[in-house]
Amino acid sequence: MKQSEFKKRRKQLINHIGVGNIGLISSASMRTRNRDVDYPFRQDSDFFYLTGFNEPDALAVFIPGREQGEYILFCREFDETKALWEGAHAGLEGATQHYDADDAFPINDLDEILPGFLENKTKVYYPMGRNLELDTNLLEWINHIRSQSRSGLVAPSELVSLELIVHEMRLFKSPNELKLMRTVAEISAAGHVKAMQACKPGLYEYQIEAELIYHFNQNGLRNVAYPSIVAGGKNACTLHYTENTDKLKNGDLLLIDAGAECDHYAADITRTFPVSGKFSEPQKLLYQLVLDAQFAALEQIKPGLFWNQAHDASVEVLTKGLVELGLLKGKINKLIKDEKYKQFYMHRIGHWLGMDVHDVGDYKIKQEWRVLKPGMVLTVEPGLYIPANCKTVDAQWRGIGIRIEDDVLVTATGHEVLTGGAPKSIQEIEALMQGL
Repeated sequence: MKQSEFKKRRKQLINHIGVGNIGLISSASMRTRNRDVDYPFRQDSDFFYLTGFNEPDALAVFIPGREQGEYILFCREFDETKALWEGAHAGLEGATQHYDADDAFPINDLDEILPGFLENKTKVYYPMGRNLELDTNLLEWINHIRSQSRSGLVAPSELVSLELIVHEMRLFKSPNELKLMRTVAEISAAGHVKAMQACKPGLYEYQIEAELIYHFNQNGLRNVAYPSIVAGGKNACTLHYTENTDKLKNGDLLLIDAGAECDHYAADITRTFPVSGKFSEPQKLLYQLVLDAQFAALEQIKPGLFWNQAHDASVEVLTKGLVELGLLKGKINKLIKDEKYKQFYMHRIGHWLGMDVHDVGDYKIKQEWRVLKPGMVLTVEPGLYIPANCKTVDAQWRGIGIRIEDDVLVTATGHEVLTGGAPKSIQEIEALMQGL
């Protein structure tokens, strides 16, 4: 991502904050995995969205109208020893030269410098409650200014959520963001193809997971967007199954929910396919029902329609199909009203997608479902999960879990499926797995 993109975002934020106010946001911190080993660092999404700065121990400050510059970055000073052991880092000079900060100060000098920036400001915009250290420090800085009121200093009187502004910005993807999302969607979809081709009875779930991660890594994407779900047989009925340790059995389905991350942008794809390469008749009937529900939901992804319409369409198709197959009994409208379908379809149709796999953005505005607009990206992922111990249905259906998930961009005229590279029709899947 070019620095001009981050600069544009900061300008938009600064205009929202307004002269006479101040904005703060801190970076993510390093986290200890065990003893002296840290988890791989992953920057806070909001912080990276505004700065492009991919280091811990940093704080970005936005002061609209400041003559010396409106964007200040507190960060670690350059340390030659640290660079020798851990690699390059920006330092104060890099913060201004490479990350376009107007000013840069040592993070260790925060207590001495930042209170001066807060003086005579009315509102402080920051992510309230997300960083205990920042919460505590901010209150101490404000109280310090209050203690000097006899000198004519005025402390901020309002704390406002910075997230309300930034998350609304993040909901609408720019052309540069969409370029990254198309890249990660394409590579992730190809990873699912590799998994299908490698799958056969007797392998373990983790071996199929390894095929996915190998493909992601080989294409330059070294991070997954979330822990991969590779769930064979009845494991697919556990929605967030991540053990990935069981042996794959002939006659079972394999559900894979996995996606890579590209420069902080996520893909999120689910495909379900037969371990043997050929669906059984019960599997085929349930699979086609889920696929039909996804197609019905996709028809509701276009500008001007409401967020909930895609989910409602999937519920209608699934409920009707479950009645026709004998898994539910009763009138379709009443079953939907009473939410009887939820014993087999317990989640909603999808979620926003972007820098976080479950991305930011409100789903309702003033208690009304949000209207879809161009630039939004969401997942569409209907599913059916029939527990192995479900005694209310015929034995042929038990232990089958199916989900089909794609990443979808709302366009000016409708929608674009970003993850179409992963086959999902019965015919395509069987042909691929059988090498036809």
